[in-house]
Amino acid sequence: MVWMVRWLLVALGVAAIAVTVLALVPSNERWIRIWDFPRVQIGACLTGVLLLVPFIAFPRRRLKRAFAALLAAALAWQVFNIWNYTPLAAPQAEAAADCPANSRIDILIANVLVDNRESAPLLALVDDVDPDLILLVETDSWWDTQMKPLGDAYPHAILHPRENSYGMHLFSRFELIDPLVRYLIEESVPSIKTGLLLPSGARINLYGLHPKPPPLSDTEERDAELLVVGKEVSDETVPSIVAGDLNDVAWSQTNSLFQEISGLLDPRIGRGLYPTFVAMSPLLRWPLDHVFFEESFVLLELAVLDDIQSDHFPLFVALCHDPGAAATQRKPKAGPADRKAAEEAIEEGREAASD
Repeated sequence: MVWMVRWLLVALGVAAIAVTVLALVPSNERWIRIWDFPRVQIGACLTGVLLLVPFIAFPRRRLKRAFAALLAAALAWQVFNIWNYTPLAAPQAEAAADCPANSRIDILIANVLVDNRESAPLLALVDDVDPDLILLVETDSWWDTQMKPLGDAYPHAILHPRENSYGMHLFSRFELIDPLVRYLIEESVPSIKTGLLLPSGARINLYGLHPKPPPLSDTEERDAELLVVGKEVSDETVPSIVAGDLNDVAWSQTNSLFQEISGLLDPRIGRGLYPTFVAMSPLLRWPLDHVFFEESFVLLELAVLDDIQSDHFPLFVALCHDPGAAATQRKPKAGPADRKAAEEAIEEGREAASD
């Protein structure tokens, strides 16, 4: 029995090393890119096996040392990837304690889960949080009907129910300017772009996204949609916010490239993981719902909210529009290699969508 446990630990360690290496492969195949997601869980597995290596018998001492070295190297790589998303790293976005009421923007982002038929928890949460903007994804015709009570408090809205898990609803207290529902890459996957007029008189842009996740398809289309928006944001003269269920983890190469191309800030950096998916599994949770914003915004609050019977937890962010903050916040910047990589990824996504 003891020998079986020991070799199970070895097998677990080898598997964790293998998927760590697999995630290094530059590929858009779903079975490769999916290993970007559980870096925390893989790191925990590597740590556990590494701590138990002294108690595992090997035929030769060199094998034990080599195994321990590989475990340590794989663990170091996993930690390196998620380090910026811990409180040990320096925050990328500045925080503020207060904000003029006419410059504050409270945003609630929620993937409702298209098969979820419990709308009361979400409506109660909206009543409790009282956000200025509500971005909902996976909304179908049933959810469209259930959300009608929000119309009184949120007179401005974009309602785009879909029966394919890619419906989107945006509810706003602020006036919408030139609201659009767009299909940037795939004919079945919409996104939102709209201007917003703040009470201060300032205009900002909001982009709402929900591309397809890797388990359902390879990642060319998902990556391309995010990078198309990143390029568009970089060309805008109006301050922008990008929000939604991006079906990608915060530390992925695509998210990093998106930040460099767009110049937007990630409030998770230097603060924590803030995992939003999978709601029903405490051990398997990842940060898939996101908000990025320009350097003319500062962070007031970031929080993962209570369960709404979905497979995602809602994400809440409060921002302050402060043009003066642009002078002190350091935004990501793209080099020639980044711009080339983005163009290639967009082209690959468009080709994949047309196949």
